[in-house]
Amino acid sequence: MTLSVGYKQLRKGRNSCIGFTYHITFTTHNRQPVFSDLYTARLLISIMHSDGISSKCDTLSFVIMPDHIHWLLELKEGEVSSLIQRVKSLFTKKHGRCIWQNGFYDHGIRSDEALIDVARYIVANPLRAGLVKNIKDYPYWDSSWLN
Repeated sequence: MTLSVGYKQLRKGRNSCIGFTYHITFTTHNRQPVFSDLYTARLLISIMHSDGISSKCDTLSFVIMPDHIHWLLELKEGEVSSLIQRVKSLFTKKHGRCIWQNGFYDHGIRSDEALIDVARYIVANPLRAGLVKNIKDYPYWDSSWLN
């Protein structure tokens, strides 16, 4: 498999540590607004909460945007790369077609960063994108702190 230069750059220096918290972002191919559809968005959320995924990480916050996902998680086992690959694979099998852009962005949360600030940033994405005027009007998000 030939990787694009951008994807190779994303993989440089990637290191997963059990017990660490990560802000993950991954997108649909060509930024197609696949998750504007209720069924598709709910399918992804159910996969993120499934036993095979929740046994590997604790979800702290997420938002499913029409063309990308932000996910704040604490890694419990394995590698972040394997976790994201598993989510994408499960979704592709259940949805019936691959919709994903290669790769993902991850940011390990440093101890001096406030997790609640990152969670607020994540769930405020629909507001910044102009999809809703109040986050309570957007159906595809959850947060340990902001319910």
